[in-house]
Amino acid sequence: MTERPAIEVIRPQWAAPAHVQALSTTRAGGVSRGHYASLNLATHVGDEPDAIARNRAHLKNALNLPGEPCWLTQTHGTVLIEARRYPTPPEADACFCVRPGQVCAILTADCLPILLCDRRGETLLAVHAGWRGLLENIITKALDALPIARRDWLAWIGPGIGVEAYTVGTELVARFCAQDAGNSACFVHGNDSIKANLPALAERQLQRAGVTAVSRYEGCTAAESARFFSYRRQGITGRMATLIWRQ
Repeated sequence: MTERPAIEVIRPQWAAPAHVQALSTTRAGGVSRGHYASLNLATHVGDEPDAIARNRAHLKNALNLPGEPCWLTQTHGTVLIEARRYPTPPEADACFCVRPGQVCAILTADCLPILLCDRRGETLLAVHAGWRGLLENIITKALDALPIARRDWLAWIGPGIGVEAYTVGTELVARFCAQDAGNSACFVHGNDSIKANLPALAERQLQRAGVTAVSRYEGCTAAESARFFSYRRQGITGRMATLIWRQ
């Protein structure tokens, strides 16, 4: 039997209790080929179904997951669902769990995966946040739906596109600044372009919501081609997974 390649993971640097497990995968460790090489975990991007199934099985076994992740059909909306076993992946961009053994999962390739847990590690939350979701206040809406005091949340912003790789237009800048004038500090204006700092926009939304304990991955999915999938860099590409669960 051919030995499966090792799965590389990135873990948050935060003060979550030891029984809370959280991580993001990279593109390394799977069997997909071409644009999807190698640990593509998404079923909607054109990859071979058998390769995706093998990658997901390898993920579950290699990381000793307590169950199958709650995969979502992400739509860049603001729907929040509870993580459990569904017949088909529900349309949602955020999921939470309060029971051990349930695994929340977010798929990304430039958008931000955001993980949150309360300080006692009893309620866990995973959010998919691109610019559309942030404009629709997905973080705040998800927090509003859960009975946890904002000061009791810990948050980690996982791997996403960095400011140097994310050129945007004036209309998007105007929409974010109309939402919150302070968002203007999250855009870098050059001679002929404007760059958006998506992680900074997410962190500002978290802080405005009352979440003060925020950490984030310092890197860029678009710039680190050997490590990450990036939709903006490639167009046709795979997806990483960001997971959180209670042991």
